[in-house]
Amino acid sequence: MLSQNNSSAAVPATPVYGSTAAPEASSAGVQPASVTFSDVNRHYGALHALGPIDLQLRANEFFAVVGPSGCGKSTMLDVLAGLNKPTSGQITFEGQAIDGNVPDGVGVVFQEDATFPWLTVESNIGFGLRRRGVAKDEIARRVDRALKFMGLGAFAKAYPSQLSGGMRQRVCIARTLVMEPRLILLDEPFGALDQQTRLLMGDELLRLWRETGATVVLITHSIDEAAMLADRVGVMSSRPGRFIEVIETGWPRDRDSRIAGQADFGLVTTRIWHLLREESIKAMAAHTEKALRT
Repeated sequence: MLSQNNSSAAVPATPVYGSTAAPEASSAGVQPASVTFSDVNRHYGALHALGPIDLQLRANEFFAVVGPSGCGKSTMLDVLAGLNKPTSGQITFEGQAIDGNVPDGVGVVFQEDATFPWLTVESNIGFGLRRRGVAKDEIARRVDRALKFMGLGAFAKAYPSQLSGGMRQRVCIARTLVMEPRLILLDEPFGALDQQTRLLMGDELLRLWRETGATVVLITHSIDEAAMLADRVGVMSSRPGRFIEVIETGWPRDRDSRIAGQADFGLVTTRIWHLLREESIKAMAAHTEKALRT
């Protein structure tokens, strides 16, 4: 079950939600590359924060990223989202270069509650569409579909202050969903939730991934969450962050959080922790050394 190569054996899914369509598989049955990192580095002055990153993500793959605190996980997501430029190297999405520009077809969900407290749930979800000048009837259609898909139909007229943390995060995901992205980037989206809600939201995320045909990249500090949700888990080194190993979990597409009860699950999490522990020790030692010098 546990594989440490960089290939992906994702099975194409028939999209159900929206107009997002997974690209056709090649004659060999392997999905074409959705995202490619080629020798990507990010520096902040003299600080080498990220890289080199060389990675290919397959279309409709679920890829999770774990690494020590401060290793550059969020920096990697920022350059992939076009929110920041790589200092060197190139990132492409569906063959188009990303260089500090937010490409069409990319949606981002952050950890922080990004709902607008003065807007209702349905207005929050439709916010991005209104900014893009989408026709009112099309906005209504997409918002209604997202409300139903995310189980928010009964809360369309509610305000964020009337919702739980998990429900507000559903609103944020729905707001991304109505943009019909082909690449969904998530930076610790469930970090502030309790464990039970986090598990249920993970199941919802898997359902969304299967039914949209999108490629998903998840940044998380949770080893269990990465192992449960992902087709592959990329383990990053201490700063400057680079991938020291990419682990293929081998789970079936129709999985949910109950996969944690399988015997092979422990093999995956143990391997991730073995790698992550060594890198975390290095990161702590570097931090201590820097503190002593100052």
